[in-house]
Amino acid sequence: MSKITAILEADADGTLHLPLPPELRNAKVRVTATLEAAPETSTEEKRTPLEALKELRKLGTFKDIDDPVAWQRAQRRDRPLPGRD
Repeated sequence: MSKITAILEADADGTLHLPLPPELRNAKVRVTATLEAAPETSTEEKRTPLEALKELRKLGTFKDIDDPVAWQRAQRRDRPLPGRD
């Protein structure tokens, strides 16, 4: 038995998606849920997208990308999808 405590954001249709640990992914799972409003996130944890990108820059996440346009084209290149021919 695994106990998972998580704060989930509801999708637009009101559904929640719970990530499962690997050992439970191919089995039937019994779920007991208690739903309650989560406390508001502190302003320290809320970041704008620009702040997040600045943090990634500080970490050197994109330092080995010489040509951003070529990198983006390579990322968006059509690839075969799993299970499709």
